[in-house]
Amino acid sequence: MTDALRTHDGLTLRYRTWSRGPGSDLPPVVLLHGFAAHGRLNWEGPGVVEALVSRGRRVYALDARGHGDSDKPHDDAFYGEALMARDVRLLIDRVGADRVQVAGYSMGAVVALLAAAEDARISRLVVGGIGAGAVEVGGLDTRVMPPELVAAALTAEDVAHAPERTRGFRILADATGSDRLALAAQVRSVHRGALPLDRITVPTLVLAGESDPLAERPGVLAGAIAKAELALLPGDHLGVVRDAGFAGAIARFLSED
Repeated sequence: MTDALRTHDGLTLRYRTWSRGPGSDLPPVVLLHGFAAHGRLNWEGPGVVEALVSRGRRVYALDARGHGDSDKPHDDAFYGEALMARDVRLLIDRVGADRVQVAGYSMGAVVALLAAAEDARISRLVVGGIGAGAVEVGGLDTRVMPPELVAAALTAEDVAHAPERTRGFRILADATGSDRLALAAQVRSVHRGALPLDRITVPTLVLAGESDPLAERPGVLAGAIAKAELALLPGDHLGVVRDAGFAGAIARFLSED
């Protein structure tokens, strides 16, 4: 089922809901996708939604502003993970639960960390596809994906003219049918300040691919969160979500509360 949220700044965001059977006593799960993806691509395709609903969980996946079926303005002022975290809190309001669990990947993981630092209703957390960069540069590792080069790749007339170092982001955006100008606005607005990791006190799973350049040294991130544990799986940034253990690791961790 697909529904809509209206944000504080006038955007319409879409989210999907899945559930099956009598349900579980555990809280609903909110899933937050990565850059240039959307809820179904990041979570339904790799089997995470199925792994959760087969355990009786109610699952919500939000298409972030600029992504999927949500509105895609081209103005930088509408972007940044802090605004996306505000959108997550609005979705939790809509869900109406006293407690929720949240899983985020890549960009969505940064959003999840910001939301968990502010919202006491988030009782358990999974953050995937990020590592030491979340501690050292305040979010996605801009040392690996310089925002100005990613934006240049996204806005180039042709993929052949995109900076070679960040051409993969252009290829990904084209492959997912994304609005490249909206993605460029998001990457120019990427979170750069210190993340309030000391305010995250809920059990947290840091999940990373062993060869993911955007999640290098994930133990640094796990060590900065009071109740965090680390899980490593084979694969790089895009490949790890297709690893057979990815969905199971998330579902198992979120089966506790």
